[in-house]
Amino acid sequence: MKKLLTLLFAVALTLSLSSASFAQDAGSADKKDEMKSEKKAEKKEKKAKKKAEKKEKKDEMKADAPK
Repeated sequence: MKKLLTLLFAVALTLSLSSASFAQDAGSADKKDEMKSEKKAEKKEKKAKKKAEKKEKKDEMKADAPK
């Protein structure tokens, strides 16, 4: 009886630990994809902003140039 109880406990513990690790792997993969897309969007925004600032500076320099 003691061996059967020990076996039952070991199986229960093994299943609970393995199910938690599988759930964590699936969730982290989705988050990684989401984070990558957010980072890409942020990079595009920064790049567009930088390009606009550069163009404004160039236009200001042209306006300030003596004619």
